[in-house]
Order: sequence, then C-alpha cells, then structure tokens
Amino acid sequence: MKLVVGLGNPGAEYRETRHNVGFLVIDELARRWGVGQWREAFESLAAKTARGGEAVLLCKPLTFMNLSGRAVAGIVGFYKVPPEDLFVVTDDVALPLGRLRARRGGSDGGHNGLKSLAQSLGTEDYARLRIGVGRGDIQASDGRVVGRPDMADQVLGRFRPDERDTISAAILRAADASEMFIAEGIERVMNVFNAAERQDGAREPDSAP
Repeated sequence: MKLVVGLGNPGAEYRETRHNVGFLVIDELARRWGVGQWREAFESLAAKTARGGEAVLLCKPLTFMNLSGRAVAGIVGFYKVPPEDLFVVTDDVALPLGRLRARRGGSDGGHNGLKSLAQSLGTEDYARLRIGVGRGDIQASDGRVVGRPDMADQVLGRFRPDERDTISAAILRAADASEMFIAEGIERVMNVFNAAERQDGAREPDSAP
C-alpha cells in the first residue's frame, strides 16, 4: 500500500491558506480518481482506493499542522506502511512561490508538520514533496528585500489574486508527482520534477532541506 499524506489545518477558516496546499493536492487527486467516500480514522480524513493494481490511501490529518505526526503514525502503524511507501506533501516558505522540490528524506527544515512526523515516526527517511508558498518578502524599488511578514501570518494567510494561477498550476504538478510516486517511486519523481523545476535557472535556497 502507498500512503499519500497532505499536511494542513482542518476547518473552513484555514481552507486555501498557504499552509494547506498539501490538503489541496489530496483534494485534486481525489477529484481525478473519482474518490468520494472519506472516513474519519486515526484523527485523519482517509480514503482508500487503487491505482494500477496497488492499494493507495489518501490522508488529511485533522490534528492541526503541529501534531500531524500523531495522526500519520496511527495510520502507518495500523496499515503497516513502510517508510519507503509514504509520500508527504507540504508547503514550504523557503521555496519560491509555485516551485516544487521532492526528496527521499532529510531534515524538517524548520517546518512544524515535518518535525512532528519525525518525532512520531521515529525517522526522517520518508519521501516528501515541498511546494513553495513564498516568504512574502517586502521589496524596495531596486529589488532589495527590506522586510518580511511574521511567518505565522504568512503561512496562515491566503494567496493574493496575482498568485493564484501560479499556485493552482503547482498543485496540478504536485498531483502529477504524487501519481508518479505511486507508479514509479521517489527517484523517478526527483529526476523528473526537480529537473523540470530548475529549467528556469533559478537557484534553490541554501536552507532547503
């Protein structure tokens, strides 16, 4: 079984915030696959389906971001999902808006959801896909960064109208990457999507885990 987890916060007040792009990717996968039957289990909304003859579980933790690991560990333990079959999709302020970055493991990079997963699972060796939501830098007329919003305000805020096309396209690409992980594994995702994201010549942030 493959387990695809999108991180986010439950509740209408958090819908479509930057922190909830993981939820939006799970919703896109459910739409593509015609998944309509969700159930609440292990403090998550979960839906089980099959792709290419393999069982797949879609998951949206209901514990709020900072306790995501508690929910994911419950599902991993019940279904006995090995780390190599877990794929986590989350936001990242360290990446430019709309940029994707896949990794087969690594540190939490200061992300509270990933930190919770590492604590609850006892490992950082699981595949993850980070979606850039931007830092919200305030720039001077010459392009210099002269300020940044409070990080909590940034991730819990919604995308501006001029950002929506970019993030909508990123969610579609992230859903494509999730499908590729299920079919071909994380190495293939990294080779295809990380390379594609670098084609514009933009430099990855040094802080990216």
